[in-house]
Amino acid sequence: MNIQKIIKIVALVIGLIAVFFLVRIMMLGDDAIENDVANQGVLTNFANLAYVVLAIAAISAVVFSLINLVSHPDKLKKALVSLGVFALVLAIAWFASSGVERVLDDGKILTAGQSQLVEAGIKAFYILILLAAGLMLFFGVKKMLSK
Repeated sequence: MNIQKIIKIVALVIGLIAVFFLVRIMMLGDDAIENDVANQGVLTNFANLAYVVLAIAAISAVVFSLINLVSHPDKLKKALVSLGVFALVLAIAWFASSGVERVLDDGKILTAGQSQLVEAGIKAFYILILLAAGLMLFFGVKKMLSK
């Protein structure tokens, strides 16, 4: 039995389990689930199934991506260069931000390190947006001029 048939069977079984939980939730109704704690277990089972499916999808995406990168060294090199550029952007944003201790509206204190981390994330976002817009503009103009 090849891997595609196994994956189809597993997907079918997971889908049937999900449909079973969905039908049980619909048969109970909103009021019964809200009013009786014992009926909320159906929602817990449905959520747990969703977590399992999410974990399977995330793990398979990471594993197959790593297998693809290892089997193609040129793609691995490009991925590492991209990762290095992203790390450089994060480092620039980190060193460009200042951490200031703040008191929040609910009375909690935001430490200087947390404040610097938030500011660095915002600055990294702005840098990445400017980089993307600049590259789109550059290649758009280059394409227009080459024709």
